[in-house]
Amino acid sequence: MLIKSNMPLFILFCLCGSMVFAQKNVQTADICVYGGTAAGVVAAYTAKQMGRSVILIEAGKHIGGLTSGGLGYTDIGNKYVVSGISRDFYRRVGKHYGKFEQWIFEPHVAKATLMQYITAAKVNVLYEHEVITVKKETAHIREITLRYTGPNGKQADQTIKARMFIDCSYEGDLMAKAGVSYIVGREANSVYNETYNGVQLMDKHQFPDDIDPYVIPGDPKSGLLWGISGKALAERGTGDSKVQAYNYRLCLTNEPANSIPITKPDDYDASKYELLLRVIEKNKSASLNPHLKIDLMPNHKTDINNNGPFSTDMIGMNYDYAEADFTTRQKIAKAHESYTKGLLYFLGNDERVPVHLRQEMLQWGYPKDEYTDNGNFTPQMYIREARRMIGAYVMTQDNCEGKRTVADGVGMAAYTMDSHNCQRIVVNGMVKNEGDVQVRGGGPYPVAYRSIIPQPGECKNLLVPVCLSASHIAYGSIRMEPVFMVLAQSAAVAASMAIQSGKAVQDVDVKKLQQSLQANPLMNSAAPEILVDNDDTAHVTIDGKWEAVTQGAYGSSKLRNADNSVRQSVRFTPTIVKAGGYKIYYYLTTSEKPSTSTQVKIFNGQTIKSVPVSSAELKVEGQTSGGWIDLGAYRLPAGKKGYVEITNEGADGIVIADAVLFIPE
Repeated sequence: MLIKSNMPLFILFCLCGSMVFAQKNVQTADICVYGGTAAGVVAAYTAKQMGRSVILIEAGKHIGGLTSGGLGYTDIGNKYVVSGISRDFYRRVGKHYGKFEQWIFEPHVAKATLMQYITAAKVNVLYEHEVITVKKETAHIREITLRYTGPNGKQADQTIKARMFIDCSYEGDLMAKAGVSYIVGREANSVYNETYNGVQLMDKHQFPDDIDPYVIPGDPKSGLLWGISGKALAERGTGDSKVQAYNYRLCLTNEPANSIPITKPDDYDASKYELLLRVIEKNKSASLNPHLKIDLMPNHKTDINNNGPFSTDMIGMNYDYAEADFTTRQKIAKAHESYTKGLLYFLGNDERVPVHLRQEMLQWGYPKDEYTDNGNFTPQMYIREARRMIGAYVMTQDNCEGKRTVADGVGMAAYTMDSHNCQRIVVNGMVKNEGDVQVRGGGPYPVAYRSIIPQPGECKNLLVPVCLSASHIAYGSIRMEPVFMVLAQSAAVAASMAIQSGKAVQDVDVKKLQQSLQANPLMNSAAPEILVDNDDTAHVTIDGKWEAVTQGAYGSSKLRNADNSVRQSVRFTPTIVKAGGYKIYYYLTTSEKPSTSTQVKIFNGQTIKSVPVSSAELKVEGQTSGGWIDLGAYRLPAGKKGYVEITNEGADGIVIADAVLFIPE
């Protein structure tokens, strides 16, 4: 049955699977989670913690998706939006490195941390099983058929019956085979009244002018260099089926004892990198930084991402991926892997590359202690975007910019509206990239519950927290690993509530869902930590003139004081439900002229303790501008009798009052 829609023609839909294979092997569960991404792990763990039986299915051999697949330099946006088990993950990683929380980490550490959840909850994981058919009745998924292909090519099918399904894959295969509406590509700006969707020719990760696109410079008859499309540039904002570029996030090391040399791929073709030579010559590159975004990880390792006009993004070579079968996807992924390995080899060995760049590249190699079951190279391609559901509510640019706010938020996002390039073309005789967008939104914003469920009538027992319902440009802001984990936890709680009530996911009481997530964020019935943010007027008292600023804040804003002539303060007063011991943390952010020391006063209901906080304590790492400073442990009485007060006493620079955290011991 072809699902009809009045959406533009470039929207791609799918057929509802109707063929059911012989059911030789059948497993049943309350909740089936498809996709062993970090989101999938969190969803499965959450469901088990709620007393549900769970099956987690992963089409590959790798658990954790991008989080354990090389993206160790976490895209945060704003730590305020990272809650629940997602935040717990970064705290557990922090514990591994001897810190309160950690946002940059090695792949094997991320995988081991995620496996803690799998092991603790005794989650049943099926590896190397891909969904091939879905059986539906009365808009409910009744069962799905999985296929396992062994090393010898023999295939075996497995049937899974469940009451609820959660699609946590990057591709949205379960969603698609369930007959749920979706889109691949970019909507025209006119569809949702946006400005940054569709075709966009901007200046980020862009070629400088006068880079010749032809094999023989100046001769169009010689043909275009590899990777350049001959298609004309469409009008700005035009919708199409092009998909932003994929790449691999690269973990390399410069520790000789742990390094494996980067060798030439079997299908190496130096002509693929001719454009890079022209950029290097044009820019007179002093280092690799304009061509590779090299972010340093612990233990002499990296998370390398795309940077500049020609880098690790394999632009225009992924259009078929979202709709392809498993074998074709493997070929596309292999082509990306070969391109990436070839790029690294080219930079280190081609004699046309300036010697200083070659020497810089040759210091790096593949780590011996990472991806030991995959030739020391990540098995997870960075699928930035594939299918996107057209669900009960579509998140758009208006949501990202704060022009429209939903009341049914079950997670928050805060990242820049971000798209990588979608095509490489010729414009006015010069090579140009098209599709890169990097535009700030309006701060943290809620992601609707309706955006992770299908339209009413399409499917009543499916939730989709990864390939969620969002326009291309809004998805670019939401599609961060920590946010996926938050939404996956919400999806699992909603699935359990739907089972409990015997209702469809569309009929879940969202207010009760929100209350459940707030009351039991770690799904272990432990007392939740208490955050008092400066925007919380019910728990914050401001004395003096403090300026609210948004840049670099935890949450929507932070308070800034630069006038030290008179005493001024901000008091954070938590509502303590249960008297007891609490670890207290003060969120300190960078400022242009920070005070050498900030006086923090802590009142435990009986006595006041003054704690000086040195700005030197703030060690900012990764994509953030602040961090939690440990103020110590205190016994606090129930109610609103204790407080933490940030003052400008003795300050010799700018004082920041942003947020205070109280964690029950």
